[in-house]
Amino acid sequence: MTEQQKHFPEFYVTAPQPCPYLPGRQERKLFTHLTQEKPAGLIDNLLRGGFRRSQNIAYMPYCEGCQACVSVRVVIDEFVIGRSMRRVLDKTRHLEARRVPPEPTSEQFGLFRRYIDARHSDGGMADMTVLDYAMMVEDSVINTFVTEYREKPENPLDSDPDSWPLKAVALCDLLSDGISMVYSFYDPNIEQLSLGTYMILEHVEYARTLGLPYLYLGYWINGSRKMNYKMRFQPQEQLGPNGWVRT
Repeated sequence: MTEQQKHFPEFYVTAPQPCPYLPGRQERKLFTHLTQEKPAGLIDNLLRGGFRRSQNIAYMPYCEGCQACVSVRVVIDEFVIGRSMRRVLDKTRHLEARRVPPEPTSEQFGLFRRYIDARHSDGGMADMTVLDYAMMVEDSVINTFVTEYREKPENPLDSDPDSWPLKAVALCDLLSDGISMVYSFYDPNIEQLSLGTYMILEHVEYARTLGLPYLYLGYWINGSRKMNYKMRFQPQEQLGPNGWVRT
C-alpha cells in the first residue's frame, strides 16, 4: 500500500441485495475502510457528510434510482422538549446515565440479545455472536463511547452503581460538531417507558452540555414506518445535494 492509499480513502460498492426497509427494492452501499493511518479530519468529514460507521467501515446508501435514505441531525440549540417527550422523561427519572469506555461486557451482550430476539429476530443482527458484539463496540479508530442506563434502587447510596440493573445501552461517536448515535438497544420488557426516545433526549442534553450543535440520528427513510420516530425531533437538518438544509 502506498502512502497516498494510507491517507486517502478507497471506495467500494457492494453487490445488490434486498432492501431491509422498503419491500421490493434493492440496496447497494458505497463504503471505505477506516484505519489509524487515515487523517482524523478526513474521517470526521466522512461521518459529518452522510456516511455512517459500522466498526471500522464507513458506508452510505448507493442505490440506483432511489434516494429514500436521508441523513438527519437535530439542531441542539433550538430543540425544545414537547409535552409527550416530557412525559417520557418523567417515566424514566429512576434511570441514571453513565458514560463508560467502549469496552463490551457480558451484561451488555445479554441485554443486546434479549432486545434483538424480541424486536429484530429476522434482521441482519439476528445471528450476531458475543464476538460480533465485541467488535461492534470496541473496533473503532475514532472517539467512541458507550452510555449505560441503569435503574437506581430506592436507596442508591447503599449499593454499588455497577450492580444496578442495566436497562439500556447507546453506542455513540464523538464528532467535531456533534454526537453520532451509532446503535442503541434496551430491555424489551419495559417498552412502555419509550427508552428509544429517552436515549435520544438524553443525548440531546449531553450534546448541549458539551457545547456541540448537532445530534446525528443516521438515516431517515421516506416510506419506512420504522424510521418515522426520527421526525419527532425538531428542528432538524437533512442532507441533500446542496448540503445540510433545515426542514
